[in-house]
Amino acid sequence: MHFLRSAIFSLLAGTSLARPGSQDKISTAKQARAAGYALKEPPLTTPWTDKVGTDPWPEYPRPQMQRSQWQNLNGVWQYQNASSLAAVQNPPFGQDLAQDVLIPSCLESGLSGVQGEYMIYSWFSTSFKVPKDWHGQSILLNFGAVDYEATVFVNGKKAGFHRGGYFRFTLDVTSFLKPGQQNELLVFVHDPTDDGDYVIPIGKQTHRPSHIFYTPCSGIWQSVWIEAAPQNHVSGLDIDGNMEGQVNMTVHTSSANITTSVQVVVHDGENVVATYRGPTNQPFQFKVDSPKLWSPSSPNLYNITVTLGKDQVQSYTGFRTISKGTVDGVVRPLLNGEFIFMFGTLDQGFWPDGIYTAPTKEAMVYDLQMLKSLGFNMVRKHIKVEPELFYRACDELGLLVIQDMPALRPIQSRTLPNCTSQTILPNAAQQAEFSRQLEVLVNQHKSFPSIATWIIYNEGWGQLTDYYPEFELTDRVKQLDPTRLVDSTTGWYDHGAGDFSDNHHYANPQCGTPFYSTSSSPYDDTRIGFQGEFGGIGNNVSIEHLWNNQNAINTINQTYEIDITLDAWNYRSHLLLSELQDQVRLFSCSGGVWTQTTDVEGEVNGLMTYDRRLSRVDEDQWKADIQGLYDAAAARSNGTMSS
Repeated sequence: MHFLRSAIFSLLAGTSLARPGSQDKISTAKQARAAGYALKEPPLTTPWTDKVGTDPWPEYPRPQMQRSQWQNLNGVWQYQNASSLAAVQNPPFGQDLAQDVLIPSCLESGLSGVQGEYMIYSWFSTSFKVPKDWHGQSILLNFGAVDYEATVFVNGKKAGFHRGGYFRFTLDVTSFLKPGQQNELLVFVHDPTDDGDYVIPIGKQTHRPSHIFYTPCSGIWQSVWIEAAPQNHVSGLDIDGNMEGQVNMTVHTSSANITTSVQVVVHDGENVVATYRGPTNQPFQFKVDSPKLWSPSSPNLYNITVTLGKDQVQSYTGFRTISKGTVDGVVRPLLNGEFIFMFGTLDQGFWPDGIYTAPTKEAMVYDLQMLKSLGFNMVRKHIKVEPELFYRACDELGLLVIQDMPALRPIQSRTLPNCTSQTILPNAAQQAEFSRQLEVLVNQHKSFPSIATWIIYNEGWGQLTDYYPEFELTDRVKQLDPTRLVDSTTGWYDHGAGDFSDNHHYANPQCGTPFYSTSSSPYDDTRIGFQGEFGGIGNNVSIEHLWNNQNAINTINQTYEIDITLDAWNYRSHLLLSELQDQVRLFSCSGGVWTQTTDVEGEVNGLMTYDRRLSRVDEDQWKADIQGLYDAAAARSNGTMSS
C-alpha cells in the first residue's frame, strides 16, 4: 500500500496539514458533541469527522469581500421535517423544533445529526443577538448556500426568498431586528432534487444513488453569518487583473442607481503599489506597474482595500491573462501569453461524513494540496460549486480551476402512457432558470484568479436536443466574463460551440487525435483539443475504506476497469498517462482530466479512497508521468505563435 508522505504537504509558508496515516484509528463517529446534538455514524468517516465539534467552519466565508464587523451563526440550530410546500404558509414561530442540527451541513449527512432520506421540506431555526456597537448600521444576513429554495423569516416576518442550491445570497434584515434582544431566525427549505417532474441544477445528487450518482444534500450546507455595514455599502466586487497590470473593476453598491466615488488601494505585502479613485456601479480601469504575475508555478496575489464612505472591505486579485492562440499550427490555451498544458483531476467534492460539506477547511484543502504535491496544475470542479474558501485555496496554491455549471437532472427518463420511454429534459421555464443560475455562477466567481474555464454542459445532461442552447449560453457567458475560456459541451453532444473540442473516453485517452469513438466527436482543429475525462480505472479495497452501503458496494463492478492490486493499478495508470503523452507529442492534445481525486460511494477509481486514509498512487511514478506531459507539451510547441 502506498501512503502519502507528510513531507509533500509543506506547500505554503506557514501552512501544515496533519496527515492521516495507517496508524490512525478508524473513527466510530459516536462521540456526543453537545447536549441535544450528536453526530450520527455515517457509512464511512474521515480523519476530520471527530474534529468538527459544534463550532464548524469558523473562518470568514467570503474571502473576496471581507468585513471586520461580522458574527458567525454556524453551530447547533434546531430542525424539523415539514410535510409539504404549503407548510411555508404556517411558520412555527416561537416554537422549539423537533431536534438539533449542525449548521452548515447536509441533512443527509452524519455530521448534521439527522442523516435522513428524502429531506424535501424542512424548517431550521436559531436566534442571534446583534452587538451593541453595530447600532445605526445596516445588518446583513448572509447564506453561503442553501439547497435548493430558502424562505427566510426574522422575528415572525418574511425577510426574503432565494432559489439556487449553489450560490450565496444576502438579506438586509435591519428593519426586522429587535435591538438588544434575541432575534428569531427561521428558514424554510424546499429541496426537490430529482423528485417528480423537477428539472433543476443538481449535479450528481439523486434520491436513488447508484454508482456514479450519489447521496443528495439538502438544507443549509454552507456558512451563515451576519455583518454590519453603512446604509450605502459595497454589495459586490468584480475584479480582473491582467498580465499587463491593468485592473478592470466594478464596485457594486446597495444604492445601485446612485453613482458615487470609491477608493481602491492595491498592496503587495506591506507596500502600496497603486491607489485609484473610481465611480461605483460602473466599470473602471487602472494600472499596476510591473506586477508579479499569477501562475501555477508562482501564485502571486495582491491584497486590495476598497473604501466607500465609512464602509471598507478587503479583497485581492492575481495578475494573469487567460486566452487562446495558435502555436506551431495548433490552437492552444494560453496563460500569460504562453501555452499551458492543463492537467488535473475530476474533483467531485463529496465527503462520506458531510456529503457536500467538507468536515473542515483543513480537510477541503488537504485534497487540493495532495493534487498540487503530485504535480497537477489544475482541478476540474465537477458539476458542483464549492464554498468560496475552496477557490481562495486554489488561488493560493496555484491550481487552475475548470468550473462546471451543476448539471440539470442527468440521464433520467420517464415512461409515457403509451409505454415508451422519454428522456427527462427541461421545459422552457426550467431552461430559463438554468440560464439564470449559470449567470449567477459566473458573476459570483469571475474574480477568482485561478478559474480558467467555464463548462456549461457535461455529457449532454439536461442539454436540449430540439435546438442547440449551448451557442446562446456560450455567448452570454462570454459577455459576462470575456477574460476566460468556455468549454460549452464537455464530452458530448458537441455542435461546435465554445473554445474546446473536448473528448471523454475511458479508460484510454483520445485527445486531439485523428481517431475517436462514436460516443464522442472527432477532433475539431479550429478549437482546443482537450481530454475532458479519461482514466477511471479502479482498485477495490477492504470494507474499512468503503462507503458501507450494500447498494453502493453492489455497483463497484460497474467501474470501467478493476485492477486487482495497487501495483497493477499504478502500472495501468502509467500506461494511460504514457499514451496521453504520446498524443501530446504526436497530435494536438492541450490538456486532460484524470478521473478522479477520490473514490465516491460506489466508485473506487480515486487517487485516494473516499475516507482519504489510503492513497493508491506511487508518488515517484506519478510525479514523473505528470512532468512528462508538461515536457512533451513544451517540446511540441516550440514553434511560432499567432493569436
